[in-house]
Amino acid sequence: MSNDSKLINVIGIETSNADNFFEAKKNLIFKAERISGPKRILDSFKTWQEDKELNHLKFEFIETDKLNGFIDILKKEDKETIVFSGGDPLWFGIGRLLTQNFPLSKLYFEPASTSFQLAFSRLGKPWQNTKWISLHGRDPLPFEKEIKKFPSSLVVLTDSKRGGANEVYQLLHSIGLERKYEFWTFERLGYQNERIIKINSIKDFPNDIDPLHLVILFKKVDPPIKSKDLPLFGIDDSVFLQNSDCPGLMTKRETRVQLLAELNLPKQGVIWDIGSGVGSIGLEALRISPNLKLVSIDKRVGSKNIIEENAKRTGVRPSLIIEDEILNIFKENKITPSLLHPDRVIIGGGGSNSHLIIEEVLKLINSYCILVIPLISLKSISKLESILQPKVHKLSISQHQSYRGVNIGEDIRLSPLNPVFILKGEVQ
Repeated sequence: MSNDSKLINVIGIETSNADNFFEAKKNLIFKAERISGPKRILDSFKTWQEDKELNHLKFEFIETDKLNGFIDILKKEDKETIVFSGGDPLWFGIGRLLTQNFPLSKLYFEPASTSFQLAFSRLGKPWQNTKWISLHGRDPLPFEKEIKKFPSSLVVLTDSKRGGANEVYQLLHSIGLERKYEFWTFERLGYQNERIIKINSIKDFPNDIDPLHLVILFKKVDPPIKSKDLPLFGIDDSVFLQNSDCPGLMTKRETRVQLLAELNLPKQGVIWDIGSGVGSIGLEALRISPNLKLVSIDKRVGSKNIIEENAKRTGVRPSLIIEDEILNIFKENKITPSLLHPDRVIIGGGGSNSHLIIEEVLKLINSYCILVIPLISLKSISKLESILQPKVHKLSISQHQSYRGVNIGEDIRLSPLNPVFILKGEVQ
């Protein structure tokens, strides 16, 4: 491209200050031969041009609302061009399309405030730690993954063709987190008729919500959890404190209920929860049989604090919580003598060492005991089965698959949870 090639100036504009903006940019505007942008911005520009009696300035106007052919027009005739864009043209704007088709030497970018910056400013809330996600032309699954990380605030760029804010609310409801977040809609930000609504229920949605809108979710301060208000078992996943670096990495409610049933909990005795994660299985076992003595073991750094917090939330008290590799625990005799011989054992998260863990556990069983081992790998089943088969009285294998409904517009999609295999053995 020649050195005298005409420049494409891509200018972000805050629509609330359109007249002042055009006035401030008039020197740049006077040099332009072509002016393009969304129809709403071009209409504002033409009104300003007329008010300032600048109709003698002749421009080629191109609307960018329908982008088909827009790039071809810009390439066909090399003209000094201004491309107006709402907010920041390089943040989900026309900037990406332009950078894909023109060298950076031909492009000049000047951003304005983005829609979500304006939204936060309207509420007077800081936004430096917020997360964001776009649903434009995308499946809602990424939203589900992002919200399960429990961000303090989440900006959702909606897609009106897929349901917009209404669909986002339904997704939040289907995941069971609508009580965890404040739900705000922002319509026509920057325009005189902008509208901001806090949505408390599906009934709060206006019938005339504008396609030009976004959603922001703000995490609520969790009210104190009262254990007396919780069910005996089958506690909602959201009640448990989780690892901040691995949110959602816990035994899901549907699987947890099944595992508790397989354990056939006695009224008294010792239960080991090995690879306990956030402690949910063992803690619910104590709610069912409060006279049990629970040993919770997990190798993840910080797991002890998390289990202790979840014990407070569920109103139970483990006898022993150990944060260490299970094989180190056996080697260093870290389990007190009164808890050393389990009556029930659940082993999860053992990974490649599961067979070694089972061998050590079997050495310490001196009376009737039930072992329950949830697995997600078919290879692990045959390996562990060969170890257990000669040493247990009964050995059974079952597979469990659960689905959760996710609202898609006016329909419901079933979203699968990971299938779980349960290996169960009884030791006499």
